[in-house]
Amino acid sequence: MQDLATPLIVMGLLFFVGLAADRIGRQLRLPRVTLLLGFGLVVGQAGFDLLPDAITDLYQVVAIVALSAVAVLLGSSLSLETLRGHGRIVIIVSLSVVLVTQAVVSLGLWGFGLPLALALVLGALATATDPAATYDVIDQSGQDSSFTKRLKGIVAIDDAWGLLTFSLTMLALRLFGDTTGTSEGSSPLVVAAYELGGSIALGVAIGWPGAFLIGRFSDGEPLRIEALGLIFLTAGLSLMLDLSYLIAGMTVGAVIVNHTRHNSRAFAEVRSFEWPFLIVFFVLAGATLDAKALVLAGGAGFAYALLRILGRIIGGWIGGAAARAPKQEQRYYGAAMLPQAGVAIGMALAASEQLPAYGDQITALAIGTTAGFELIGPVVTAYVLSRQGKAAKPD
Repeated sequence: MQDLATPLIVMGLLFFVGLAADRIGRQLRLPRVTLLLGFGLVVGQAGFDLLPDAITDLYQVVAIVALSAVAVLLGSSLSLETLRGHGRIVIIVSLSVVLVTQAVVSLGLWGFGLPLALALVLGALATATDPAATYDVIDQSGQDSSFTKRLKGIVAIDDAWGLLTFSLTMLALRLFGDTTGTSEGSSPLVVAAYELGGSIALGVAIGWPGAFLIGRFSDGEPLRIEALGLIFLTAGLSLMLDLSYLIAGMTVGAVIVNHTRHNSRAFAEVRSFEWPFLIVFFVLAGATLDAKALVLAGGAGFAYALLRILGRIIGGWIGGAAARAPKQEQRYYGAAMLPQAGVAIGMALAASEQLPAYGDQITALAIGTTAGFELIGPVVTAYVLSRQGKAAKPD
């Protein structure tokens, strides 16, 4: 029993850290995400290494549950009503941000002197966004404006575009002989089609009956249990089938929001248990990051970070202009999408297997710059929302 005491005490303390981060964040107008990640860096392996293994071993499970809940909430922003009003902007801006970021980072790093294959892979990694951090900053701001609705929609689908871009990039490199290749019948294009199509199909298969069952039996606490059941079921089946629990979760949220009249309570229940998971997730995310990785990446890491920022801002501005978004919003879309986390690291690990010659550099650069973007990105997002909040009116 003594072995269980320390993990339980640490978990209790982490929840109080979450409360403190929320209070301090409101007082200093800092994103609580950044505070929690910073705390994780201090107490984790890059700092004083104070967390017991029993806690850090929970990271993978907590991350999946937390991100699945975030994905469902992001999917709830894709209601037909919202898409009718903002759909053109959401689709065009998200595509523009992904494509321009890929082009700017890849061409810039190639010009910086990196091999073309490595530059293309890093450009694909740069397209990934952290939906959890972005969504939490929006939630913390308390804003419900046209800009935040569009931003939620953009964040909800841009990782899908990013995954597709990454898969097509790896396919192109394989065709030109720059990777170790894959086994027969498992080309990146086939894998991408299976992952995207299968994840959407799974989300529909779970979301459709879920939309019918949510709130049918009883109100209150059982509604929370239904929401938890849908999230755990979606995440578990996605992992078992080698699908994306992010895309599947977003599909579940989109199906429910469009096929359930009284869906607000269901999503309110998801929000009620989402934050405790996110507290542990962000602290452990910071605790598992290697602060020395950015140094190991060298000048390429610094160039990558600058080029990604530039690509996001230019892509958001071009997309906003092409979609005829309000002029006061066009220059802010890309800047609000700087946070980056698990999807980019997952891409990096997959790329390292297919490009073993550049594996160490890819991994070090991805982990190092992700740490920087996770700490700085939410601050920039919060600043953008504060600027927009002064001009935007709630819808």
